[in-house]
Amino acid sequence: MRILWDFDGTLFDTYPAFTRVMKELVSSEVTEEEILKELKVSFRHATEVFQLSEEQIKIFREKDNALSPNDKPPFPGLKTILEKADLNVIMTHKPRAEVIEILKHFDMEHYFADLVAGDDGFPRKPDPASYHHLNDHYSLDLAVGDRLLDILPAKEVGMKTCLFQNASPGADIYVTNYEDLFEKLWPNH
Repeated sequence: MRILWDFDGTLFDTYPAFTRVMKELVSSEVTEEEILKELKVSFRHATEVFQLSEEQIKIFREKDNALSPNDKPPFPGLKTILEKADLNVIMTHKPRAEVIEILKHFDMEHYFADLVAGDDGFPRKPDPASYHHLNDHYSLDLAVGDRLLDILPAKEVGMKTCLFQNASPGADIYVTNYEDLFEKLWPNH
């Protein structure tokens, strides 16, 4: 199994930290649940819904960058899948240096053959250019993401898709934890 992974909210549980940081910047009437719901669409979408200014977005990024990688841990059960897979690659909008820092912190960089990051010049998802690039190099089987935005380009490229902790229609596989995904991918392990 050759797997393309999204980063935030898929490999690493980053949304609780993102939600806490954004909560500091929005109206006190806005709940963390409302923030999380909009962040799960996309960061840009959330900034528009909550009408964050360019200065507030800059502050968000500074506060997010100041967080420890410990505030953004890998999801339980993930390493078992990474170890069993034939190949793993990442496609994220997050800057490369931040991805590498978190992977190194959790001693996980060796699990990934390649990474396309936000500063690599590819158009943003759901444009499939980065997925085509990775699939052309690695003949990928499956894309795992937590948002429709993550699986739409995979479908266009011809990969099977998995939505993690998201029941939106359109994926081939749905899981809420990685123990279940392991069982679905390798039922006779």
